[in-house]
Amino acid sequence: MKEDREIESYDDPKIAELLAKKLQSIKLDTQVTLMHVCGTHEHSISKAGIRYFLPDKLRLVAGPGCPVCVCPAENIDLALDAARMSGVILTTFGDMFRVPSSDKSLEMMKAEGYDIRVVYSPLDAVRTAHENPDREVVFMAVGFETTAGPIAAAAMDDPPNNFSLITSLRLIPPALKYLLSGGSRSLDGFILPGHVSTVIGRRGYDFLESGDGIPASISGFEPVDILHSILELIGQLKNGPPFKVVNLYGRIVEENGNSLARKKIYSVFEESDSSWRGIGTIEASGLVLKKEYEHIDAVRKFNLRSSKRAVDIHPGCICNEVILGDSEPEDCALFGEECTPRNPYGPCMVSSEGTCRARYQYRSLEP
Repeated sequence: MKEDREIESYDDPKIAELLAKKLQSIKLDTQVTLMHVCGTHEHSISKAGIRYFLPDKLRLVAGPGCPVCVCPAENIDLALDAARMSGVILTTFGDMFRVPSSDKSLEMMKAEGYDIRVVYSPLDAVRTAHENPDREVVFMAVGFETTAGPIAAAAMDDPPNNFSLITSLRLIPPALKYLLSGGSRSLDGFILPGHVSTVIGRRGYDFLESGDGIPASISGFEPVDILHSILELIGQLKNGPPFKVVNLYGRIVEENGNSLARKKIYSVFEESDSSWRGIGTIEASGLVLKKEYEHIDAVRKFNLRSSKRAVDIHPGCICNEVILGDSEPEDCALFGEECTPRNPYGPCMVSSEGTCRARYQYRSLEP
């Protein structure tokens, strides 16, 4: 369902300029905090300098929208333990390669001679298993709903016996519920993630409309999309409740999302209380393999054990505060000094979707 308020020319810089000027002209009586929950949004916001057009008393913060950043250290520790086993090839996405675990990263392990490979999809990992029938191939599967679909499809497609998974899959709606229940500072509205919304649809956020609700907008990734979403949320706040979840990304996102993808996901996985790095356990926020797929669960297959000494946030790092929108990357004493994309100290500096990485990458664009 396409909203009447959607702007068709989403890639027109002149429209972006008009929206930025309109945003700058707004006067707010009270402090307003809006949160986006998508790493790609943070990169678009930082690259376009959108925060410099925000009116006084409006703060735009980044939430837990980076799946790599919220992947617990204990999950990475499990992957490292698997990689240490004789005859194992560990595969994962490139963003995971440099993420710190309790004491080292996958990149460091590869430098020590362990067989750790970057793949671009779960099918690449399955292909690696077919090409190496005498080796065990473990795929570390990290992501949100968008990634869970292809991983589920690969699991359903009869992968070879030497293929297995270490999963660290998380769901966005439970994280939003956690934030609204007091998990972060007071929030006045959400800019919702475009990629995840293609799977769960606008209806996936119906809970945000319960009671008086909270203003929310599903947004694309162009400056026009994001500026339009901010203006939509401000408009809802000025008009008052009841608030709505508005789909301003109707060129991609449908009302009910992708039912086929969701069917595959819940054929292979079931929801489970899961840990988010630096945040803690969030109820029904993760996906674990169902009983009929336990044969591809690497943790069970190799009897891997989570370490009670896993360290999510190392001393001096404030990634947990950044992920919750309680602090800005620039508030961290390590930002841009001891912690850089080349030598990351915390997870938020590693991934292409990390908030610290985006702020560091586009810091030279500051006026």
